[in-house]
Amino acid sequence: MTALVPSRTAPDLSYLLDHTSHVLRTRMAAALAEIGLTARMHCVLVHALEAERTQIQLAELGDMDKTTMVVTVDALEKAGLAERRPSSTDRRARIIAVTGRGAETARRSQEIVDAVHEAVLGTLPDTEREVLLRALERLATGHLAEPAEGAGANRRPRERHK
Repeated sequence: MTALVPSRTAPDLSYLLDHTSHVLRTRMAAALAEIGLTARMHCVLVHALEAERTQIQLAELGDMDKTTMVVTVDALEKAGLAERRPSSTDRRARIIAVTGRGAETARRSQEIVDAVHEAVLGTLPDTEREVLLRALERLATGHLAEPAEGAGANRRPRERHK
């Protein structure tokens, strides 16, 4: 007896989003590796420059667990790009402070991130680009803002980095 194969009635949205996200991450990783950074290191540098933030706050912004955050900050410290310091407002708290060299690296890494995004979006006509970005923004802040309960969805949604 031959099993009936269900017919697809819509494009495979999961594949399209997963595949494009994976390829974008690999391109971003390769581009940032040219200056010795990972995407996580870039994220920490940029967010630490925006405001005085603790390691926990930066981990939340970058969707990193504690262990990953510690490893990331250790790598930034070793490279001389950031350092752990006491907070100026709460002596019990320690913040991640970006060094002068780290600030310059963050500026360069943001240029790289912007260039990778532009290379991807630049393949689309302006009207499609605008529609895609608006639609993804609507999904990310609306229907797909929060993962489903249960179903092994342990990751928290990442805060949007502008």
